[in-house]
Amino acid sequence: MKKCIIIANGKSPTKKVVEYFYSKGFSTIICADGGANSAKKLGIIPDFIIGDLDSIDQQVLKYFQSESTIIKIKRQNDTDVEKCLKFAIKKGFKEVILLGVTGDRLDHTICNLGIVIKFFNKIKIHISAENSFLSAFNKTVQIKSKINETISLYAFNKQTFITSKGLQYPLQKSNLAFGEKESTSNVSISEMIELKIKGGIVFIIRDFNFMKKYDLF
Repeated sequence: MKKCIIIANGKSPTKKVVEYFYSKGFSTIICADGGANSAKKLGIIPDFIIGDLDSIDQQVLKYFQSESTIIKIKRQNDTDVEKCLKFAIKKGFKEVILLGVTGDRLDHTICNLGIVIKFFNKIKIHISAENSFLSAFNKTVQIKSKINETISLYAFNKQTFITSKGLQYPLQKSNLAFGEKESTSNVSISEMIELKIKGGIVFIIRDFNFMKKYDLF
């Protein structure tokens, strides 16, 4: 299965994080416009740089001209991350890690969280930011875990219901409509968590360093 990393123009990931996902098979690196600035600082050469190219430093653009495939897309109906995702889907990628999609712009962060839902049926998206790792599901799923792992769950409408096995605070056909109820900082009491999800998409946010330590990804 083809997998890729998209580096956006938010807070830069560390090189170790990029290398970790690269080692997990996410071996194509795409930078969304100014995400290339982060790649340059990390000493990473992206395979593709995609966007309207208004955020990339001109010196960085010149540096990568002979190293990466640069695709300028002026279309303003899509964010640069969306342009990268549409490119990845067209090229047959099935799973993607989004890096650099959070930072000091709350509007950009919310937009990128929304993108996970927007593209849910087209490509499997994860977000890794700081010490958080986000995935989205809309059906029964079993998740490899370790006892005492912190796991938070969020849904977005009153039609979404979740039943859990393996969590300290169990959910029984629970509705976690955003702004009304959530399951923040739940805790794993099993090495396998089962979530039965019906009626919508659920965000699952986990401790990235914990996952990495116990090879849970």
